[in-house]
Amino acid sequence: MARSWSHAGVAVIRDFRRAEFLELWRIDQACFEPQFAYSQPELAWYMGRPGAFTLVAEQDGAVAGFVTAAPLQRGSGHIITIDVVESARRSGVGSELLRAAEGRLQAVGCERVQLEVAVSNAAAIRFYQRHGYGIVRTLPRYYHGELDALLMEKPLDSSR
Repeated sequence: MARSWSHAGVAVIRDFRRAEFLELWRIDQACFEPQFAYSQPELAWYMGRPGAFTLVAEQDGAVAGFVTAAPLQRGSGHIITIDVVESARRSGVGSELLRAAEGRLQAVGCERVQLEVAVSNAAAIRFYQRHGYGIVRTLPRYYHGELDALLMEKPLDSSR
């Protein structure tokens, strides 16, 4: 059952359609350096995890970005990836996707949400901090045994 949401006129946020998988994978490839982008099997595995969901942002009939997230145990949710096409960056699409994913996680009982971000990705770190995420700790050599990541977390507002 596909649902869609319109947020502040920025984009329509809706559930992922299976026929879009290759397009989303290509967006992921464009958003990350080759050694850190997901392979097709990796992205499919994350998208297919129990409870996982993928939301797509659509602008003018085109996919502008997507987010994949999943509830974890003990009241936590996890943002697995959030990807925005270059032409839609700084337009609010990433913020809309993040808010929609947080809302979906909260709706299934998550009290907080976590994510990992490369220590070298200053723009993403600032983006998440603007959205209320704080740094929990550094995860040494998290990305393919090469690059450290920051574990970031945000409490989800129960009055939302």
